[in-house]
Amino acid sequence: MRRIKLLFFGIGVFLGSQFVHSSVVAQEVSKTQDELSKPYNPEADAQKDIDGLLQLAKKEKKNIVIQAGGNWCVWCLRFNDYIHKTASVDKLLKSRFLYYHLNYSKENKNEAVFQKYAPEGSKLGYPFFIILDKNGKTLHVQESGSLEKGKSYDEEKVLKFFNTWVAK
Repeated sequence: MRRIKLLFFGIGVFLGSQFVHSSVVAQEVSKTQDELSKPYNPEADAQKDIDGLLQLAKKEKKNIVIQAGGNWCVWCLRFNDYIHKTASVDKLLKSRFLYYHLNYSKENKNEAVFQKYAPEGSKLGYPFFIILDKNGKTLHVQESGSLEKGKSYDEEKVLKFFNTWVAK
């Protein structure tokens, strides 16, 4: 009987610790999400914005990186934070690309824009990236999971990905 009591006590302690751990992790993610800047604009006319970027891309002979996601997505916000705080990535993006955050949220799903540039993109999870040439042709659609490292991103992998799509 004593063994059974010890067994149930042990199970209770284990389950309690898992609950506490889950609560702490949820608070960390929520806190992080609240602290990060929100680059997605649900009210934007995304196609109009992209059309403007395409005009600029022709003049500057650059490709466009579209980061698809939303302010609800902690990984989307982490990537935005990462590219601005990682000097080598920030420099590459500012000098060789035009960058746009394409919103996907309950307020604005931008279905026509996603259908036009990345009809299969929703299967990838968020964030994902759409690379457009200066004429608006989709060159590549990329998931972001392979670029992750822990709760952030791998600098070498991110640079390799973007360098692959620099306009020639």
